Amino acid sequence: MRLTINLATEPFRRERPYLVAAWALGSLLTVTLGVFTYLALLTDDLTREARAEVQKAEQLVRSLAAEQARLEAVLRQPENSEVIERSIFLNQLLLRKSISWTRMFSDLEKVIPHSVRIISIRPQVTPENQVYLEMVVGAQSSEPVVEMLMRLESSPQFGATQVNSMLPPSQTEPLYRYRVSVNYAQKL
Repeated sequence: MRLTINLATEPFRRERPYLVAAWALGSLLTVTLGVFTYLALLTDDLTREARAEVQKAEQLVRSLAAEQARLEAVLRQPENSEVIERSIFLNQLLLRKSISWTRMFSDLEKVIPHSVRIISIRPQVTPENQVYLEMVVGAQSSEPVVEMLMRLESSPQFGATQVNSMLPPSQTEPLYRYRVSVNYAQKL
């Protein structure tokens, strides 16, 4: 009978592959930690620069707001109100004068049938700087006016049209009269 005696306190095990894998994983994690630390420091610098830019922009906004408040206070003074009202009036006049009547009639000529007469045109400028035309047109029958409305809506220079009122022929006026509103895409 043979006895095997192991005098070692711990038996031999094959741990070398596990130790090599653990060392490789530890090295990889150390390198990753170094990369992340570098990126954190880099983003910290970028964050500091961004905060400085934001502070500069906020300071500029504050100074511009203070300047605007100072100028508005000057404008609100009673002796300046007449100048402001005159300025607003002149600006509105200039805006109205900027509508090209020649161009408007040229664009209308392209879409209005020959049997429709323009009796009156009143252009208006909206607060959004868009031109809005109020027209009174006349025709012997309603068919040419309907054709005109369809042409206006399909034209790139004009937008949505709206018929506000219609008057039938009378003894003094032999035409059907339509009050039409239309958006006009003329650049101011």
